[in-house]
Amino acid sequence: MVDLDQREWLLTNGLGSFASGTVADVRTRTYHGWLFAATNPPSGRTLLLSHLEASLEVEEKVVTLGTNYWGSGRIEATGYQLLRDFEIHPVPKWIWRQDNWQLSRQLVMPYGLVETESGGKVNSPNSAPELCHRLLIQYRYEGTEASILRLRLLIGDRDFHHQQTASPELHFSQVLLPQQICLQAIMNGSFGTPWHLRWTKGDYKADGVWYWDYQLTEETRRGLGDKEDLYSPGYLTVHLQPGDVVTLEARVGFPNPQPEPLTCETFSEAIAAEEERLAQIFGFDRGTNQNPNAPCPMPHALYSIWKKLLKASDQFIVYRASIAGPTVIAGYHWFNDWGRDTLIALPGLALVTQRFDLAKGLLQTFGNYCHQGLIPNAFPDVGGEPFYNSIDAALLWIETLGLYLEATEDWQFLAEQFPIVQQIYKAFVGATRYNIHVDATDWLVSWDAPHVALTWMDAVVKGEPVTPRLGKPVEINALWYSALCWLSQWAERLSHNQDANSERLAKQAQRYGQQAEQVKASLQKFWNAKLGYFYDTIELDDRRHAQIRPNAVLALSLYHCGFPAEQGRQVLAVAASCLLTPYGLRSLAPTDPQYIGKYQGNPEQRDRAYHQGTVWSWLIGPFIRAWQRFYPEQPVPFDWQPLLKHFLDDACLGSISEIFDGDPPHQPKGAIAQAWSVAEVIRYLPNSQL
Repeated sequence: MVDLDQREWLLTNGLGSFASGTVADVRTRTYHGWLFAATNPPSGRTLLLSHLEASLEVEEKVVTLGTNYWGSGRIEATGYQLLRDFEIHPVPKWIWRQDNWQLSRQLVMPYGLVETESGGKVNSPNSAPELCHRLLIQYRYEGTEASILRLRLLIGDRDFHHQQTASPELHFSQVLLPQQICLQAIMNGSFGTPWHLRWTKGDYKADGVWYWDYQLTEETRRGLGDKEDLYSPGYLTVHLQPGDVVTLEARVGFPNPQPEPLTCETFSEAIAAEEERLAQIFGFDRGTNQNPNAPCPMPHALYSIWKKLLKASDQFIVYRASIAGPTVIAGYHWFNDWGRDTLIALPGLALVTQRFDLAKGLLQTFGNYCHQGLIPNAFPDVGGEPFYNSIDAALLWIETLGLYLEATEDWQFLAEQFPIVQQIYKAFVGATRYNIHVDATDWLVSWDAPHVALTWMDAVVKGEPVTPRLGKPVEINALWYSALCWLSQWAERLSHNQDANSERLAKQAQRYGQQAEQVKASLQKFWNAKLGYFYDTIELDDRRHAQIRPNAVLALSLYHCGFPAEQGRQVLAVAASCLLTPYGLRSLAPTDPQYIGKYQGNPEQRDRAYHQGTVWSWLIGPFIRAWQRFYPEQPVPFDWQPLLKHFLDDACLGSISEIFDGDPPHQPKGAIAQAWSVAEVIRYLPNSQL
């Protein structure tokens, strides 16, 4: 197998649409393509434009610039051999070159939420946003002679999780208009998503041909479907003089009868518009090359990384049509929005970055969907029901609400949300779904529902959780303690409003405080003096699990901590020696018989390794929070350089992977860009010692 540069790039548009591929310009995943359109934002992601296969004719010699893996095992064409340079900022750019010519290609995906015709912003009341899914492509030719550039369209119409297969029932209609073509799939009489491609110069010829048996080598490695057929409706021929530029636009929907002009400047204008949008969100000051909203002054080198982190964080903020508001994509390529992930990521994505309106909107949306005291772990598409398969989302919502209030002092919002806080409290005390309830004997939270996984360790194989944590998980009860502390604090504050409820709220504040003290005392049931660590779970029959997992660190990292300092220091010492890696914390200590050091193999094998030793980079945040609480005078024993090098130069350039192998060298695995991974780095990098 030829060693190609298979590091990846990612473009997004704020709607769930994305474009992605590799540095070597070879497609290795089902999720590689230039236009995956979220037809029901952020869901319904559909591959429309895979790529343009380019060739260049110079002095009567034709050179192919693309690179493809084929099912036979061969590599054709071999354009990677002429690929001389790749840049990721401000947008992906490839440069192919020989002695007498050079061709560059850039891609940009403009932000998809646009202002209304009246000028209203998309988040304004009673303002329905206009949604636009498009991709701009630009080629620039330099050379000593004229050339001919041929661009063959490779297209599809399939769900982003599955490959396309040529079929007699699958057709693509094409309507050729001046300097543009409209395309739409037809399958057994059903019409697919219409879209169109237009260009600034060139002649199009329709020929309609299938290209069979592309091999997706990364899917082969993951034990998934790895063959794809792509359809080519035709190709574009462009005659170029040295210095010429050709710009193309792929856009979802039928052509506008009066479209905006497409010119060579359209591409640079799109880049400038995106840079301006980010500058307005994050408060970048171009004049001083510094951000007045940054947590602290930064050296120039660190500030450059900081700006890239903020840009990466914005890729996860998307519009959800079913709630008509913002949500957070958990990760790319394959994740949708998840409640738990959103709430864990929210402080880094929205509080540190001072996107307080975003944070408030997300908290308000989750609160509105509270049902039987539970917060959704996933939102449905239009017409569906939310998924409430989480024990921690409701408690995380209270914890994150507390962090928001501490940052903003938005006490009016507290007054509005406090009934939901009380609803969660009453549901946990009185019992709710999955037999989630407070044990009357010790006031700890327990749950009992076979065949489901309700904590963040939620992998299920053949209908059974890989890490069943029925009973009383340690981090859940730490969250419960913190929640009771928040309730007591908030009820006390609201009791000062001098209204008819003041006396009742004051009594509630006292009761919540007393219950918090009772839970604090009961948390000592988790202490394993022999290991100097917390039991991970107390089972329904009172058996205790002594595995060394990061949930003990999570329990120490919350705003209100119910554990004494000496225990906290012992736990962190064990975690630092057994779980800490250059990329985050392992999900299980390597000394455990159930430890799996590499996340690899088929889907079942990977799911079994997911929480059995695999490193999760987001866990570095809780580790730092706990360390700074219990070792305030000592530096955090974590070297940022490997993780920052990964962010800048590895896997998905400009983002952070979901997970890493537990065993060295800790290869990145899972989703190539993960929201909570990026968010936790944002929370702590500005104050780190690099």
